[in-house]
Amino acid sequence: MTTWIRNQLVGPLILALICLCHSGMVLSEDMQPLRVVYDVAVDTPEAVNNVLARTSHLSNMTGADPLEGSIVLVLHGDEVAFFTKDEYTTHKQLVERARSLSVGGIIKIKMSELALKVRGISSGDVHDFIEIVPFGDAEIARLQIKESHAYLQAHNLAP
Repeated sequence: MTTWIRNQLVGPLILALICLCHSGMVLSEDMQPLRVVYDVAVDTPEAVNNVLARTSHLSNMTGADPLEGSIVLVLHGDEVAFFTKDEYTTHKQLVERARSLSVGGIIKIKMSELALKVRGISSGDVHDFIEIVPFGDAEIARLQIKESHAYLQAHNLAP
């Protein structure tokens, strides 16, 4: 095959494969339920939405099996304030999206009590679908060591 023909075919072929993989039509046979923990510390609702979108996509790609898979988001940045009952009307879509993702059991959302205290927020002010843990960093480490979760950093993720 000449270099010119190869160059004309390879680019479009790679682009087509990327589009198919990204659309979910082509999934690796090795893609099985995963155990991951997202370390979340972001400062905008848009950034939280991006984290939720990536989490949902990962769940869908790996079969969303709550018995074998586990995706945990540990919130311990400025985003904790978005999930308080006082901020519900402002962040209703974000809260409801997070709630709906946590309903099936594969995606769990946890929040650092220390992060709340630093911001003057009581754990009772947080929506009840979110589990409060004493210290976000310790929960991330526990999930990695005791429950074999892979670590994923969710700081400022793009969609």
